[in-house]
Amino acid sequence: MEIKPHQRILQAFGIDAAHTDIRKFGSGHINNTFLLQRQDGSRYVLQRINAAVFREPEVIARNQRMAADYLAQHHPGYLFITPVPTVEGEELFVLEDEYWRMIPFIEHSVTVDQADNPTQAYEAALQFGRLARYLDGINLQPFRPTIPNFHNLTLRYSAFQEAIRNAREDRRRHAETLTARFLQFSDIAVTYERLKTAPLFKDRLMHHDTKINNVLLHKDTYKGLCVCDLDTLMPGKIISDLGDMVRTYVCPVSEEERDFSLIGIRDEYYEALMDGYLSETGSTLTKVEREQLFFAGKFMIYMQGIRFLTDYLKGDVYYPVKYPEHNYNRAMNQLVLLERLVEKEDHLQAIIRKCLGPGGNDI
Repeated sequence: MEIKPHQRILQAFGIDAAHTDIRKFGSGHINNTFLLQRQDGSRYVLQRINAAVFREPEVIARNQRMAADYLAQHHPGYLFITPVPTVEGEELFVLEDEYWRMIPFIEHSVTVDQADNPTQAYEAALQFGRLARYLDGINLQPFRPTIPNFHNLTLRYSAFQEAIRNAREDRRRHAETLTARFLQFSDIAVTYERLKTAPLFKDRLMHHDTKINNVLLHKDTYKGLCVCDLDTLMPGKIISDLGDMVRTYVCPVSEEERDFSLIGIRDEYYEALMDGYLSETGSTLTKVEREQLFFAGKFMIYMQGIRFLTDYLKGDVYYPVKYPEHNYNRAMNQLVLLERLVEKEDHLQAIIRKCLGPGGNDI
C-alpha cells in the first residue's frame, strides 16, 4: 500500500499542503519518494526512509552531514545534495516511528535506469569517481555503516555455504550444478578475505550503490551533474563502487534476463566507465588498489550471484520473486556474466592499463 505524506510531515518542513502539488516520484524500491511542487515554482523531494532496511536512519543523516561539512570546507563549489532542515532545524522528521526527510530538487536533471551508450557510462562513473576523490583524506573514524556488512563477501559466502547445507532437498538438487559452478569461483571470496585487511587496500568513504540511476544527468546534454541517493555513504573499499558499475553498466541486459545468450561484456562500456572513474581517482589509488581494479567486477558479480542463489536455496525469503525459479535464474544470469568477464580478462586488463595512463603497465 502506498504511503502518502501526512499534512503534519509537510508542515514540519514549512510546506503548505493546500498550495503544493504532490506526486509519486522516481523508480526506487526502498524508500517512498514524492515530488513536491509549490505555487512559487520551487520543487523538493520528500522521502520516507525505509527503517526495515536502514535500521538507524540517524546514521544516514549524520554521515551525510559530516561529508557535506568536509566538502564545503575543501571543495566548496561541489554540488553535494544535503537535506533541507525542518522548521525546528532537524534533518529528519519522525512521525509515528517513521522517518522523513526533504531534499532540494536539482533543476534540469534527469536519471536513466540503464546506460544506453558509453558516454552515459563515462559521465556516471566520472561523477562517482569525483566524489571518491573529493572525499579522499576525510577522517573515517566518526562514520558508521548505514547497513552493516553490506558488501562483506566473507559473510555472504558463509551464508551461501549454510544455505547449501540446510536447503530443502528439492531446491538443493535442482541447484546442484549451479551451486558447483559458483563454488568453482570460491577463490574470489578467498582473495577478498586476504585483501580486506591489507594495509594498502585502504578504507574510503564509498557510495556503495553506483547504479547509473544514482547519478543526475543534465536533461539536455546528459552531462553528469552530481551523485544522488546517498543512503549507503559509508566506509568501504574501492571495489564496491567500481565493481557495482561493472556489474550494472557493461552488460546489455539486466539481472532479470532469462535468455542467457544475450549476456556479455560490452568493451566500449567497460572502457568508458574505467576512463571516467580513473580520470578522477587514478592519482589517489594505492598500488594494491590499482592491482585490483579488474577484481572489482569479479567481486561484485560473484557476491550478487551467490546472494541470489542463497535466497533460492533458503526458499526466497529476501528478494521478491515473480515465479518459482526467479532467484535461481537471477543467480544463473550473474554466473554467466562472471564467466564472460573472466574470459576477457587479458583484454580488459589492457583497457585498465590504458585508462590509468603512465604507470598503468605496473599493474
